[in-house]
Amino acid sequence: MASASWTDREFPNTICLFDVDGTLTPARGVITESMKTTLEELRKKCVVGFVGGSDFVKQQEQLGENAADMFDFCFSENGLTAYRQGKRLAEDSFLQFMGEERYTKLVNFCLRYIADLELPKKRGTFIEFRQGMVNISPIGRACSREERNEYEEFDLKHNIRRDFVEALKREFPDYGLKYSIGGQISFDVFPIGWDKTYCLKHLQGEGFNTIHFFGDKTFEGGNDYEIYEHDEVTGHAVKNPLETEAILKTLFTF
Repeated sequence: MASASWTDREFPNTICLFDVDGTLTPARGVITESMKTTLEELRKKCVVGFVGGSDFVKQQEQLGENAADMFDFCFSENGLTAYRQGKRLAEDSFLQFMGEERYTKLVNFCLRYIADLELPKKRGTFIEFRQGMVNISPIGRACSREERNEYEEFDLKHNIRRDFVEALKREFPDYGLKYSIGGQISFDVFPIGWDKTYCLKHLQGEGFNTIHFFGDKTFEGGNDYEIYEHDEVTGHAVKNPLETEAILKTLFTF
């Protein structure tokens, strides 16, 4: 039975969850007016939420400062930080899971590895500490949009991030960590089970019998893969926000 919170929807037992980068917005870009209108119409049909690896502040930069009002559920850092109808839910901590000693060893290894990488360019913020993970970027998150695009091409050709992940797996086989390549310039490191499927725990008891997920990194190793393949989820692979809109309008007839 659907929660009383959703009885105003045509399909109160259905929720649509969305990745952010490449699904609702261009990579690190902002949401379009067209997508905002589509989401407004969708909320008349079903419950709507997003789930991404970034923290909530970065998600607001892309989706708007009123993101918590635009979506019924907001899942930052894969749901480690979560909002339901604008109210914050309980959260977990990556550092608490790791402990200072093991976390320091992980960071030191990454910094040495990045120092030895031969890349056309390097900028700053190579490791970004977050509530539920660390995000690692060989070029550095401080790069410009043009540099971001250049690096993505270089990475696809030379497999920089893929090889980095393999090196971490060899170095820390007993740390219980998962590595997920997403976006253009970085990859996430988090405890096994703390991928995007983590957000599903917040949906328990809501009465949903249909969970749709839309994402652009649904391939194995991509940061949408686990939730896309989850038994309780109907997955939709998209190439860009325009395709997301097209599928929604067909699926829900609006």
